[in-house]
Parts: sequence; structure tokens; C-alpha cells
Amino acid sequence: MIIASLADSARYEKLNPLFRQAFDFVRAADPAVLEPGLHVLVEGALIVMVNETAMKAPEKARMEVHNKFIDIHVPLSRDERFTWKERAALEKPFEPFQEEKDAQHYDDAEETSFTVRPGQFAVFFPEDAHAGCIGEGVIRKLVIKVKTA
Repeated sequence: MIIASLADSARYEKLNPLFRQAFDFVRAADPAVLEPGLHVLVEGALIVMVNETAMKAPEKARMEVHNKFIDIHVPLSRDERFTWKERAALEKPFEPFQEEKDAQHYDDAEETSFTVRPGQFAVFFPEDAHAGCIGEGVIRKLVIKVKTA
């Protein structure tokens, strides 16, 4: 997991061959005019989702894991709270792994929580169980799906 400022994103671009293109998109994006929905940058490998979604109470947040994709979360309109737990420590699956969605959810309690603000980002690798959109109100954010190298 990584939590950092967008101003420092170049430091992390070496971690995956698609990270630079992902962060270039974020740097060039004007949040006010980005259309909600999917923006495919590289078919099957780099997808940006522009979401406007209601935030949820902590007790409603389920941990999520992925096998084939890394998530980069970029809040645009407000602070976003996340929870995290090491994937290897998960014990309470809510559902079987869904290959078509590359996702599985768990009802485990968090190990830690943190806030990501506009101008920052969080990266979750396949070994990171995470839950986001925790808070009140509606948030506008980017979720970037990056194929693992």
C-alpha cells in the first residue's frame, strides 16, 4: 500500500510500467469536466473509473481484494477514509472470488484506517485488503485499475 501526494507520483512510476500513464491522466484531468464512468486508456490493462458515489458508514464497509489489478484511488471532491488489512490475515469471506470482476469481499475488521485528501492518492496491491468511500455525503473520485506487471 502507498499513500502519497500527487506531487510525488513520479517517485512511484517505476513500480509498474503503466503507472506513468495512469498518473499522466490524473495530472492532465480536469475533475470538473471528467465524465462519470469508464475511460479505457489501455484495453484490459489500464482503466480509469470516474465515480460519484454516496459514502458509507464504517460498519457497512467491506474489505476488498484483487488478483490481477492494482487499484489507485484519487479523491477529487473531499476527504475519503479507507480501512486496510493484510490480505494474508483475512478470515471472513463474504463471497467467493469473482473472476469476472477480479474481486472478493470480506467482513473482517480493519487493522488500520487513514484519510486520503484531494491532491493525494492511495495505491492498493493484490496483497492489500482495503475498503474506501467511508464517510458522509457524496464523493467524486477516480479509481484507476492497473494490470499487475
